[in-house]
Amino acid sequence: MSFVSSFSRRKFLQSAALASGAGVVSRFRGSSLASNLFGSDAVSSRPLEEFGYGDVTLHSPLHEQQLRQTYDLLMNLSEDSLLKPFREMVGQPAPGQDLGGWYQYDANNRDHLFDIGFAPGCTFGQWVSALSRSYAINRSPETREKVLRLNRLYAKTIGGDFYENTRFPAYTYDKLVCGLIDSHQYAGDPDAFAILAETTKTALPHLPPKAVEHGQSWRPNHADDESYTWDESYTMSENLFLAYQRGAGEQYRTLGQQYLNDVYYDPLAEGRSNLEGRHAYSHVNSLCSAMQAYLTLGSEKHLRAAKNGFDFVAAQSFATGGWGADETLRAPGSAEIYKSLTGTHSSFETPCGSYAHFKLTRYLLRVTRDSRYGDSMERVMYNTVLGALPLEANGRTYYYSDYNFKGRKVYHKERWACCSGTLPQVAADYRINTYFRDVRGVYVNLYIPSTVRWTQGGAQVSLTQRGEYPCDAHVQFEVKATRAVEFAVNLRIPAWAEGASVSVNGKREAVATGTFVSVWREWKDGDRIEVELPLKARLEAIDQQHADTVALLVGPIVLFAVTESAPTVTRTQLLAVKKTGAQSWQVETASGAMKMLPFTAIEDQGYTTYLRVT
Repeated sequence: MSFVSSFSRRKFLQSAALASGAGVVSRFRGSSLASNLFGSDAVSSRPLEEFGYGDVTLHSPLHEQQLRQTYDLLMNLSEDSLLKPFREMVGQPAPGQDLGGWYQYDANNRDHLFDIGFAPGCTFGQWVSALSRSYAINRSPETREKVLRLNRLYAKTIGGDFYENTRFPAYTYDKLVCGLIDSHQYAGDPDAFAILAETTKTALPHLPPKAVEHGQSWRPNHADDESYTWDESYTMSENLFLAYQRGAGEQYRTLGQQYLNDVYYDPLAEGRSNLEGRHAYSHVNSLCSAMQAYLTLGSEKHLRAAKNGFDFVAAQSFATGGWGADETLRAPGSAEIYKSLTGTHSSFETPCGSYAHFKLTRYLLRVTRDSRYGDSMERVMYNTVLGALPLEANGRTYYYSDYNFKGRKVYHKERWACCSGTLPQVAADYRINTYFRDVRGVYVNLYIPSTVRWTQGGAQVSLTQRGEYPCDAHVQFEVKATRAVEFAVNLRIPAWAEGASVSVNGKREAVATGTFVSVWREWKDGDRIEVELPLKARLEAIDQQHADTVALLVGPIVLFAVTESAPTVTRTQLLAVKKTGAQSWQVETASGAMKMLPFTAIEDQGYTTYLRVT
């Protein structure tokens, strides 16, 4: 097995087309080399493809528990309760009980805006989307029947009064588009596009003619109410472009262009940050619309905007990968991130923020094949949403991660808040984040116990990974194939994994970090790959101006100090952290042992994300 430092494009294309015949040759290539060799090749210039939801089976109890819990909850919600705000807002009879909280419609509520009726029905489309994705996973007829039934019940409520009676006509329309196109794509609803067309025709007269920024008034009848300026028409283009791509019609391509927020994108495309003061989740989500403008229209400007926007967000992120304390983005180099450690407990809007983050990094990874986007996705997954408190049947929602010096996991005080819509979508999407593919083979992006299945060169192939990562450095893969077949397995080697190695059938080689390492060979049934990602402790400062305020990381995970008071601790002591259990570590300080846990293992304990070192 040899590391390839030079490999001609012609030779590669020949080897991709022909089986090796005599013997097995494994070739390791980093993504930078692949880019140099094949950048002009039509295949490698195409975005990586996503696998289908049903192509990937997860064997991780933590991931599966989150999916099962959200799926069961949605399946058991009363359909009359789900349709109640839609019916009431257009003046139809509305049987059933109110869900309450944000989801409920209350025309007379003025004193308790954020408790009741803040955004009636706004998560309906997201829940239909999540159920459609779940059907693509579980193929349960009961799931599909519920999706189709909800769509048909909703179709009977379509009316302009709904959009007049909500603060968020664009936001809600966007989620309805998402639910309907996912119903078509994943649940095979034959009426979904017709219902979408009627929804669009009804909604458009009540939407602004172009993207309107957060905080700008555009509804004359509500000019004196600030909450009516919080709609998010600037995020709609992503789902409109997806509707066009999936065959809903040319008008959605036109609408996608119409609602592109170039006031936001133009400076970003030029490399100038204009994030300061903007609403965090929706503006990171809006970068996904920029990516869809690239994928649909071929707009290089919008690709630059998304790439630069991601970099500006990453530069102001916490060690967990989360961003947007108090739901607000900051200027590059600002001290506001450090100040938030004592100024707020609302550090990161977790399910919504992670949903936007996963979409954006998935787009960028598919287009660029740059492993750092996978590194970022992994960090957010393990340190934020995978450790979220479960969504409860009464609408209690985990909303913010807390990075304050005295942090706790708590539920949002309002029920059925926006994060109740994105958490079920996040739970379904772990599958499509884990693997990608092109004609040459498979890309392993996330290290989660799982199996992916596909057809390669006429052979039925599966790749199964096992291990206790990220709490253990060792990941194992087994290939199953109906016959010997040649393809590439591309393995993301994180930038932090100094000393990483890859073995094929026991033959080990050291590999570069911060790249996808490609193993090209003829694979046979039973072949094995082993990946070693050394989990060395390291410290990350909150910013350059506060180098003594640090988070402790081991591999991709942040270790949180389980303590009610700030300890006296040194850098040396933190870096000498010892593992004491399957998901627990310990740091010895002058005042005694301090327990350290990953976010997924924290329950109701108080914890500290950042520690001041002496």
